[in-house]
Amino acid sequence: MLWIKALHVIFMVTWFAGLFYLPRLFVYHAMSTDKTSIERFKIMERKLFYGIMTPGGMLTVIFGLWIWIEYGVTGGWMHIKFTLVLLLIAYHIYCGKLLHDFKTDQNTRSHVFYRWFNEFPVLLMIAIIILVIVKPV
Repeated sequence: MLWIKALHVIFMVTWFAGLFYLPRLFVYHAMSTDKTSIERFKIMERKLFYGIMTPGGMLTVIFGLWIWIEYGVTGGWMHIKFTLVLLLIAYHIYCGKLLHDFKTDQNTRSHVFYRWFNEFPVLLMIAIIILVIVKPV
């Protein structure tokens, strides 16, 4: 079971790295005006989303569910954590929608929006780690 926990944490870190970096790429992409930079950002965003973030997120969820089923973890903290993970999954899916908007040159948001958008997963990560370690509820 320690291997499953280790893999859960490894893929969680991988997923969060992408959740932190993709919106930062969106900031720079939204600020870009030359075709070369825009095309480069499209490639970087696609590879990050499909090659790192999505597999990392899927494996995080798979190993997390495995731990949950094996240990039968319960408590208020787990219900809150589960809800926050669902919010992260929704955020991930919305990042995919924004990725598509950039890919098709349909982005209408400014770099300022993406700077603020980038903060959401940080708040969720802090809350999730506190719930898992401290178990306040």
